[in-house]
Amino acid sequence: MIECIAVGLGGFIGSVCRYLIGLIPVNESTLFPVKTFVINIFGSFLIGVITAAALKNHDLDPRLVLFLKTGICGGFTTFSTFALETEGLIRQGNLGICILYGGLSVALGICAVFAGEMLTNQLMI
Repeated sequence: MIECIAVGLGGFIGSVCRYLIGLIPVNESTLFPVKTFVINIFGSFLIGVITAAALKNHDLDPRLVLFLKTGICGGFTTFSTFALETEGLIRQGNLGICILYGGLSVALGICAVFAGEMLTNQLMI
């Protein structure tokens, strides 16, 4: 039961942070979904940092790791919004932007996880 509370509290924090970032004014004339892109790449980096820290430090409470990874990162990043925006780009006939957005999101998201893990491993020597 405590695990569910940890995930729920983390999800609340992550979701509120995502909402607040969504309020930041950005040049809305661009077709590229900048805010969702930045949220997902940063969240990918953050989950890489958390994962590497948890693997290096076995004293971390597993519930804290669950709170951070599943709760905060899960609530913060947004695959469903990514999918909706990608579908919208296709529907609007913006196939080039769609391919760029989808490809960069996946490729940079994976690179961000690696970067977070590598940075954490370097700092925790």
